[in-house]
Amino acid sequence: MQINKLTMKLIMKHLIKTGVVLMIITVIGCENLRAENSFFVERVSDGDTLTVSDKNKQKFTVRFACIDAPEIPHTNKEKNSRKAKDKNQFSWGLKAKERLQELIQQGKNQVYLDVMEKDRYGRKLAEVRLKNGTFIQQVLLQEGLVKIYRSYLNKCPSKKIMQQAETQAKNQNIGIWNDQKFIDPWEYRKLSK
Repeated sequence: MQINKLTMKLIMKHLIKTGVVLMIITVIGCENLRAENSFFVERVSDGDTLTVSDKNKQKFTVRFACIDAPEIPHTNKEKNSRKAKDKNQFSWGLKAKERLQELIQQGKNQVYLDVMEKDRYGRKLAEVRLKNGTFIQQVLLQEGLVKIYRSYLNKCPSKKIMQQAETQAKNQNIGIWNDQKFIDPWEYRKLSK
């Protein structure tokens, strides 16, 4: 069976149109999927916790998966503490919170969440990214403002990226890695009980 040139052109046009339609459907489908994971940041609580709202204005708390930020002061007693360990921890905690606020503002208060599970406090544990793809945990680790929370690292899809980011900061003595008095957040919490 021989196909003439006109028939071949019609077939090619049809295939091209079909391909374009499929590409459009794929892009729209990806955008819709992405929109489902898009959230508005209502509040930055500290260096690893956000309050977000979904498209229905339902609010919930997100705890950044696989990292732990230094603590911030919550009570007047903590804010007025003269203990060196408190001052050090809170200083780094406030730096982490401020940097997270900057990142969130750069992303126009929009984040994308890859929620893994809920923790014992009902917070959603998630990997968090800005609209432009910036992986927030990676940035905070690279800048030496948080540490990997090793107890939970194996549950994180991006654990290798996080390990590389932390190693980079550690090797370059950036942030908390350049502070010999710094106490890991989980150790600080144990000491403060």
